[in-house]
Amino acid sequence: MYTVSFTFVRPKSLTEAEAAFRASAEARYISGGQTLIPTMKLRLAAPSELIDLSSIPALDSIRREGELLIIGAGARHADVASSKIVCETIPALAALAGGIGDPAVRHRGTLGGSIANNDPAADYPAALAALGASVTTTRRTLSVEEFFTGMFVTALEDGEIVTEIAFPVPQRVAYAKFPQPASRFAMVGVFVASFKDGVRVAVTGAGPGVFRIAEMEKALTRQFAPEAIKGIRIPATGLTGDLHGSPEYRAHLVTVMAGRAVAEAIGGRDV
Repeated sequence: MYTVSFTFVRPKSLTEAEAAFRASAEARYISGGQTLIPTMKLRLAAPSELIDLSSIPALDSIRREGELLIIGAGARHADVASSKIVCETIPALAALAGGIGDPAVRHRGTLGGSIANNDPAADYPAALAALGASVTTTRRTLSVEEFFTGMFVTALEDGEIVTEIAFPVPQRVAYAKFPQPASRFAMVGVFVASFKDGVRVAVTGAGPGVFRIAEMEKALTRQFAPEAIKGIRIPATGLTGDLHGSPEYRAHLVTVMAGRAVAEAIGGRDV
């Protein structure tokens, strides 16, 4: 029988958490554990210490400050989905959170854990990229463009902890997702956000990481309507191909889901 031996540490503050990390050569942070625990079960990770962040005060806060919605990294997906503040401020973000995984995943998984893992099919990266969010850690604040650096890779340094994410509040917003039926990860998810100075369109699930579509953003800035992007075709080169869908299929889905997101953002029009 395969067994794993490790020390479980429950710090009371971020300072204690970082100190515990520095004291060990093979420590890992854990909050919801929706990625780390399966990785350990597959013997792909064997940390000597697990440092639990789930009980640290303020990491799960949700608040609005002016034109920013600020969500603590420890907020569970279910908390984001049901938050009155999120539902009133950026309803598409609440809907996104409510579509992650299943109820068990949503009640354990956290916003911070999701973006730190940066799975190419995760939902939250599309929201961060489309909304122009910033990520605050125990050491600095990073723009979304600085934070996500590659497949399963971010700009986080060893021991650095995500503490909160600040989302600018858009004028119109929606997220359309074509989920893989079993995992509920996005085969393609498109998040569209309209601001006074333009539109941002971000795609997850289609490639090795979240990306934006400049051609769609320009077209939607001129005319925020599904027909404005109906003829835009996304190149399949570099997109993901697997048993669930070819790169060409995902390229087609990007345009379809972008149209649905825009229609939803302007009031549920049919595409």
